[in-house]
Amino acid sequence: MKVLLTGAGGQLGQALIASAPERIELVATSRQQLDLADPEACRSAVQQHQPDWVLNAGAYTAVDKAESEPELAHAVNAGAPEAFARALDQQGGRLLQISTDFVFNGTQGTPYQPEQARDPLGVYGASKAAGEAAVQSIFGAGGRGLILRTSWVIGPVGKNFALTMLRLHRERDQLGVVADQVGCPTSTLNLAQACWQTLQSAGDRDLPAVMHWSDAGAASWYDVAVAVGQIGADLGLIDTPAAVQPITTADYPTPAERPAYSLLDCTATRAALDLNREHWQQALKTVLQQAKTP
Repeated sequence: MKVLLTGAGGQLGQALIASAPERIELVATSRQQLDLADPEACRSAVQQHQPDWVLNAGAYTAVDKAESEPELAHAVNAGAPEAFARALDQQGGRLLQISTDFVFNGTQGTPYQPEQARDPLGVYGASKAAGEAAVQSIFGAGGRGLILRTSWVIGPVGKNFALTMLRLHRERDQLGVVADQVGCPTSTLNLAQACWQTLQSAGDRDLPAVMHWSDAGAASWYDVAVAVGQIGADLGLIDTPAAVQPITTADYPTPAERPAYSLLDCTATRAALDLNREHWQQALKTVLQQAKTP
C-alpha cells in the first residue's frame, strides 16, 4: 500500500512516520516539500506518486492567527483536501482527511456524534469544515474519502498544550488556566495508531465516512494543566509543580472563539476499527515520558 503523507514535520506527522506498518510504502512530505496552500502542487503530488491513499495530516492549526489570515487558513484546510480529492477521483486512490472538534459550536452538553451538522465558531473551524464538505461533495457516499475528527492533540514533539504547560511548570510558581472549556486530549501516538488502523481496515470492511477519535475521558484545560504538573513531578521532569488556578474563558480573551464543550463520541469508530481507547491521563504520561524538551 502506497501512502502519500502530508504534514510530515508536524507532531502527528512525526508520530505517523515512527509508527508506519512495515508493508506501507510511505511518501512523507513536509511543508517545504509540498505547499498545501498550492492546489496545483497538491494535484501534482498525487499525479507524480499515484498513491493508494493520501493521508492528509498537514493543516493550518494556528487557531487565533487564522482570524487574521483567513485566506491562508482556507487555502490549506479547505483547498488542499479539495485538490487531493479531485486528483484522486480522477486517477484512483483514497483520502483520509484529519479534521477537528472545532467544526462544532460547543453549545451542547453531550458528546458530538459524527453525523451531526457542522457549525464552527471561528475561521479555523470554518476552514476545516469546508475541507470536510469538499471531500464529501467530491467522493459522495462511496467510501473513498474518509474523515477522521480528533481533539486537543498533544504529543512528545512539536508545539502543543502539554509541552507548553510542562515548560511553564518549570518556569513559574503560579499559572492561570481556563477551566470552562471541556473536551479531551488526544495523544499523537494513539491518533497515529487509529490512522493506520483506518487505512488497513478500509480494505476489509466498510468504514463510516466520518469518524471520531480521541483518548478516553473528559477534561478541562485546567485539569490537563494540573495533571501535567503532577505527572511531570512524578517523572522527575520538574522539581515542584506550579500552583494552577482555574480561570474562565472571559478571563483569558483570545482572537478566536472556542467551543465550550467539544467531546467527541468515539463509540462507532472504536467498534469499526476494533481499537481500544486509552484514558487521557495515561496517554499524557506516555507523552511526557517521551517529550523532547530541554
